[in-house]
Amino acid sequence: MELKHIFDQFNHKGIFKIAEPINSGHINTTYLIRTQDSASPDYILQKINSEVFKDIPALIQNKILVTDFLRAKVKETEKDNIIQLIPSISGKYYFKDNNKDYWNLMIFIPNSCVYLKAPNAKIAAEAGRLFGQFFYLLNDFDAGKLSETIPRFHDLNYRLTQFEDSIKQARDERLMQAQYSIEFVIQKKDEMRLLQVLKNNGTLPLRATHNDTKLSNALFDTKGKGLAVIDLDTLMPGLVHYDFGDSVRTICSSAEEDESDLDKVYFLPENFKAFTKGFLKASKSILSTDEITHLVLGVRYMVFIMGLRFLNDYLNNDTYFKTNYSTHNLVRAKNQFALLKSMELHLEEMQEIIFS
Repeated sequence: MELKHIFDQFNHKGIFKIAEPINSGHINTTYLIRTQDSASPDYILQKINSEVFKDIPALIQNKILVTDFLRAKVKETEKDNIIQLIPSISGKYYFKDNNKDYWNLMIFIPNSCVYLKAPNAKIAAEAGRLFGQFFYLLNDFDAGKLSETIPRFHDLNYRLTQFEDSIKQARDERLMQAQYSIEFVIQKKDEMRLLQVLKNNGTLPLRATHNDTKLSNALFDTKGKGLAVIDLDTLMPGLVHYDFGDSVRTICSSAEEDESDLDKVYFLPENFKAFTKGFLKASKSILSTDEITHLVLGVRYMVFIMGLRFLNDYLNNDTYFKTNYSTHNLVRAKNQFALLKSMELHLEEMQEIIFS
């Protein structure tokens, strides 16, 4: 089915001109739709991955609930920086094509850009402010209203069970190539479980969280000011540590997550300081002492679990993340584990920054 036809199933303004692929995401298939006249907005058209997301209507409902809630809370001048979904001609906020694929349409936020890695501490600080504000604004949103779009998404016990299953069925060649990473997971897994224990025993409260706050899910203007938090598919009940930790994972690394030269992968404490100051300035007032105390653990947890997910996908023959070559997921896993090792040389410094 042609993209123009799919686009025209929504109540958009303007006339289709061209579709430009956006290749930065791991999961969904995304296009920037340019319209013919300058008076009409451009749009983001996205095919949602039904292999990853099993209940897409619930996912869309999560987006509507949260974006409506946020739009009601912010100033009029800020409303355009909240993701705005466009209903289809059927009235639903998605279109299901003949292949049973689900599509949604959003207004493109103009004069914006994304970063795969932070070019400087200024961008890190601004990302901290943006993600911290997003988290703060959702403080009084009832997380119980959100469906789990990916059950047990950041559940380490579940990911470790997947890990054990992956090893049992993996091809010998992949097992051999991944041996170092497998041994690293086995070595670290028990100490990484603590955050899961604190969640399960109620020490850390469930909140409405984004759950995928990598840097590329923040939009910036051309001067480096944070504009919007995007990619809301994983809105779910979660911990602040998931959002804080996943941001630090990408913002405070010296390299993108598929850098294969591990000598180029190391932790950037100056970016951590800048991001943390921005995030906590926006959100510290709503956090408990236990939440703040375990933020560094949350960072380590998220780097570890992301590396584990890449490793699991490699052992499972790359069924989840998009890849560009046969060892892409293994490279990503090694990258994350190298970042974790570097980060653990700075744990005392990180804790001091959080409490300063």
